[in-house]
Amino acid sequence: MVRIEDIQAAAERIRPFIVRTPLIPAGWADDDRPLWIKPESLQPIGAFKVRGAFNAVGHLDESVRSRGVVAYSSGNHAQAVAYAAAVYGVPAHIVMPEETPNVKVAATRSHGADVVLCAPSQRENVAAEVVEKTGGVLVPPFDHLDVIAGQGTIGLEIAEDLPAVETVLVPVSGGGLASGVGTAIKALCPHARVFGVEPELASDTAQGLGLGHRVDWSIEDRNRTIADGLRSQPSELTFAHLQKVLDGVVTVSENEIRAAVRDLAHRAHLISEPSGAVALAAYRREFTPPGRTVMILSGGNIEPELLQAILAG
Repeated sequence: MVRIEDIQAAAERIRPFIVRTPLIPAGWADDDRPLWIKPESLQPIGAFKVRGAFNAVGHLDESVRSRGVVAYSSGNHAQAVAYAAAVYGVPAHIVMPEETPNVKVAATRSHGADVVLCAPSQRENVAAEVVEKTGGVLVPPFDHLDVIAGQGTIGLEIAEDLPAVETVLVPVSGGGLASGVGTAIKALCPHARVFGVEPELASDTAQGLGLGHRVDWSIEDRNRTIADGLRSQPSELTFAHLQKVLDGVVTVSENEIRAAVRDLAHRAHLISEPSGAVALAAYRREFTPPGRTVMILSGGNIEPELLQAILAG
């Protein structure tokens, strides 16, 4: 399990490469539930994934890293690993599902990565083939202690900037972000509650935590949600963390996600992809009790046409 010491070490390792994002007060939030936004959309690749990627790639021995890195991702982790590889001057081979938004594929290629497109259910198999072919080291999107620790630096920053935080809302997909953030918050702000948020159409984590074990949803079912970055399922490693650090999981509808994207654009002047807006959708549900709340806006990589359609909604 990832410890707070691992997250603190990660913060030092990635400091030169990331943006220490601020907590932005939402003046339009409820008076009895003051809200702060942690805009990870402001990272160099437009999403929080850069933290875990730099921690994982930076932690590799130079002799291993020089062989190159391999990743599979629906978009933001792909960009993050490609960017980290470019900074370290090593090759990157990225496997991405065919339905990945073009904006994310293009951004990954812009960092010099070799992108391999595949069927949605074949990402891991194709990545294994690429590892064997290239000799590179696999940097998975969430099932990795260094990746979880890197994402946990967000929680570290929240605790430093708002030690009196009472509720933290964090998107859940593969669970790396929620695992790391939850670990940091529980260690540094033990009074605070951490809630995961996921789409109703991909709510395998909520169901699994309710049952006490992981459940498997088909990729066809999970692909129904507009939140393309939240279509993964937790691994054994991340599920064990989520069981320990989450106080619950809130599920939100597709209409609520779209409304949250609009609110972030119009009220907070922040561009969010649907996956990044789910925490605000949960806040709008008014399920959280009175008290200081932080929502993590996990990413802002959205196709311009989709953003236009949502804003016109």
